[in-house]
Amino acid sequence: MEKEHRILEHIRLNPFITQQELADKLGLSRSAIAGYISALTRNGEIKGRAYILREEASIVCIGTTNFDRKARSVGKLIAGTSNPVQYKESCGGVARNIAENLARLGLNSVLLSCVGNDKEGMAVLEETRMAKVDVSLVTVLPDNRTGSYTAILDIDGEMYMSLNDLSICNQITPKMIADRWSHIAAAGHVFIDANLTAETLAYVIARCKEENLSLYIDPVSVPDAAKLPESLHGIDTIFPNRVEASLLADNMKVSSLDEYRKAARRLQEKGVRNVVITLSEEGIYYLGEDGTEFLLPSMVNQVVDVTGAGDAFASGYMFGIVKGEEPLNAAKLGMAASRLTMETDQSVSSLIQAESLYELIEDKPKGVN
Repeated sequence: MEKEHRILEHIRLNPFITQQELADKLGLSRSAIAGYISALTRNGEIKGRAYILREEASIVCIGTTNFDRKARSVGKLIAGTSNPVQYKESCGGVARNIAENLARLGLNSVLLSCVGNDKEGMAVLEETRMAKVDVSLVTVLPDNRTGSYTAILDIDGEMYMSLNDLSICNQITPKMIADRWSHIAAAGHVFIDANLTAETLAYVIARCKEENLSLYIDPVSVPDAAKLPESLHGIDTIFPNRVEASLLADNMKVSSLDEYRKAARRLQEKGVRNVVITLSEEGIYYLGEDGTEFLLPSMVNQVVDVTGAGDAFASGYMFGIVKGEEPLNAAKLGMAASRLTMETDQSVSSLIQAESLYELIEDKPKGVN
């Protein structure tokens, strides 16, 4: 361990140091240094050349990067005819939104995704980079269109319908993940959205289980949740809504506290350690691997736009867990992040900062323990 520590110290001082230079400094053979470097890379202490060291409090977010379009009705929506709307464009994608939220909260946030070589892809990539997200693991694919998401919102900001073209996500293959695994292992925490292929989802879950990495999953939608493997061993925390929880719990009914509990226990039987069922305006239900259970009401006072609220909750929760908070406090931080997002028309609120979340949970609504 002492030699490995000394190797890491030299690499911190000079990430471009050669193995021969390390050998000379430590009085070892070049082959011995190569062995140490290989072991440190496998253990995730080094990400690659130049020797990239493990970051503290870092999360790799794997999944979708979209160009979002939102149309909010200025009156009651009427099917089969033209409806006047207010139109807005922004960056989007579950993994991308979460990566930006985490960066705003001060964590080292890495995005593993892909975009097309089009104006939307370049715009999203640049804005994400400007938000201090590490986008070095994002692949630009010249023959694919950047993913798109179009939301139609009613006059109250609630989702009426959404449309997406996420075919580019099929290019995030197990091989792409494997080629970047040293970066993922170095983070220690992984988030993945279920927009990816069933093969890729199964690969990430199995690999995280094998290497004991904390894995968080958003099922995203019923069709995407259906792509998750039957065995969910390897997942630390999952964030389904009621309908997704019902599907994953073998079509159990999920509409009351007792039913939340039964569905969550079924997911734990399948291998998930901690279950967070999101309940829209009712808040969230949590069941931990140690039996900890709570129902936490929503903190929202006024809904402007629900887009990105679930992403914000997951971000705030993961931020809390990574920072050592107990699950209840982490969930409160998630609810605060969700509130800040829903009270703006932004998919990622510019108001999200660690201090803002803690201020909100100190001024918590009546009824929250």
